[in-house]
Amino acid sequence: MPDRAPITPAVLQWARRTAKISVDTAAAKVGVSTERLSEWEIGASQPTMVQAETLAKFYKRPFSLFFLPDIPRDFTPLKDFRKNAPELSTASLFIIREIQERQAWISDFYQENGEDPLPFVGKFTITDAIDKVAKDIRDTLGISPPEYQTGNPVKEWVDKAESKGIFVSRSSFIHSRMKFDSDEMKGFAIVDGYAPFIFINTEDWRAPQLFTLVHELVHIWIGVSAVSNESDFQLRLRGELHEVERFCNEVAAMVLMPKDNMLSLPRSVFRSSNDVFAIAKSWGVSSFALLVRALFMGLINHAEYNTLKEQAEIAFRAYVKKEEERRKREKGKENGPSYYLLQLNKVSRLFTENVLQAYRSGEIPPTQASNLLNVPTNNFSKLEKFIYP
Repeated sequence: MPDRAPITPAVLQWARRTAKISVDTAAAKVGVSTERLSEWEIGASQPTMVQAETLAKFYKRPFSLFFLPDIPRDFTPLKDFRKNAPELSTASLFIIREIQERQAWISDFYQENGEDPLPFVGKFTITDAIDKVAKDIRDTLGISPPEYQTGNPVKEWVDKAESKGIFVSRSSFIHSRMKFDSDEMKGFAIVDGYAPFIFINTEDWRAPQLFTLVHELVHIWIGVSAVSNESDFQLRLRGELHEVERFCNEVAAMVLMPKDNMLSLPRSVFRSSNDVFAIAKSWGVSSFALLVRALFMGLINHAEYNTLKEQAEIAFRAYVKKEEERRKREKGKENGPSYYLLQLNKVSRLFTENVLQAYRSGEIPPTQASNLLNVPTNNFSKLEKFIYP
């Protein structure tokens, strides 16, 4: 007879509920009836060790947690300043939890090794001048938008941020059957003096990703952790954003579309949506972001904004259709992005470098290194090829 796992029923039930997984779905995962799973959760019977391990992986919880005498203290949920914010799905909850666990580990690791706190974390508040915060972000990271060295502004910003000790995680999925919804969550920031973390949902287009990244950087600079979905410019125009989100939006807009660059644009640019699109693309932002910035600066009036916005929406729908067709064509191709490159982006290149260095120097055991990176130790060399080509 298989060994039974003496799990704590209340902890088992808590793990499932906090993962927002139904009894039916969990039962199907381990191949038992819903009645049997319910018995485990009230202590009427016990799962086998294999069944308990399967559930632990499914709920994204350490197996050892099931044997605690009481429900453990979990990570504090991130603030969500959005009005009528959607309830976060299992995928969003899982990525937040994963990154909270990594962030907590690397922060402790840095402090134990005597690292100094980062001077820019929480340096400002939302009462500070927007242009002052924007300038500090640009100066600290050593980047001068809208001028970029490559055709990939997002990567340039990520590289600059990580070079200053900000961990940036980018992904569109937990696994192939659990993807993130950009309408639900575009990103989030976890503020910490030693190891601030940013997550960007790559399910979105590149321009919104860039705006989200800089928006999250502002959260780091004002010391406020939060989930964000800040690119709804209509909410911004109607003044319906929370003051924190509004401040982060305004700083991000000033960072990516500096005042001097906006003023240097020929007035004729705002007579054609094609010209607006061309400028926006070269700056790495969306047409909508550029139009809102121009409206707030008084470069166009509301009538001009509405006309250009309508034209931009038509062009954007055509662009989306074209991109979806391209993605369908490429989906069938064998040569997609490497698993190790996707994992490197998801975990954060800076985080991966730290873990690999700690593992190679014997500071952490192989099992811990593997769990932190979600890659078997015998495959670390494949991961390193994308860090040290």
